[in-house]
Amino acid sequence: MKAREVIRCRGHPLIRGTHPTTFEVTKDREVTLSGDCIIGVAADKGAADLSPGFRRALADDRARLITRITVGDESVEIRSRGSGALSLDHPTDLVWRQSTFVCGRTVGISSDRVARTLPRTMIERLRRGEGMTVELIAVTPGEDG
Repeated sequence: MKAREVIRCRGHPLIRGTHPTTFEVTKDREVTLSGDCIIGVAADKGAADLSPGFRRALADDRARLITRITVGDESVEIRSRGSGALSLDHPTDLVWRQSTFVCGRTVGISSDRVARTLPRTMIERLRRGEGMTVELIAVTPGEDG
């Protein structure tokens, strides 16, 4: 099973992108300096807005999540896992985690990138308020794979 979602958001002058274990995209329009995991604001989707097909594909312990973040002509790809424990019910936030901790905001666990490992040029562009596209592709092996 394969499912895809696209989220559009933008940067903000207070984005720091320095969190050591997570990164986040939120529907909220403002951020404070304490939100050092937040890399995108004014998102058009939160976890609860993801399609039923995507939610099914991701809520499986075998699921793999590929996230492609694009700001202007710069892109980065993040690899994470899904989980049968994902509820994907938070109304505003999506969080990718290096750990396996799961809550309503969690969209990916065991992520190979976090806020502080994202390209600094991308974070600077986001600090200038540039737009960002977040493409999520969830892949779950079939019964025979």
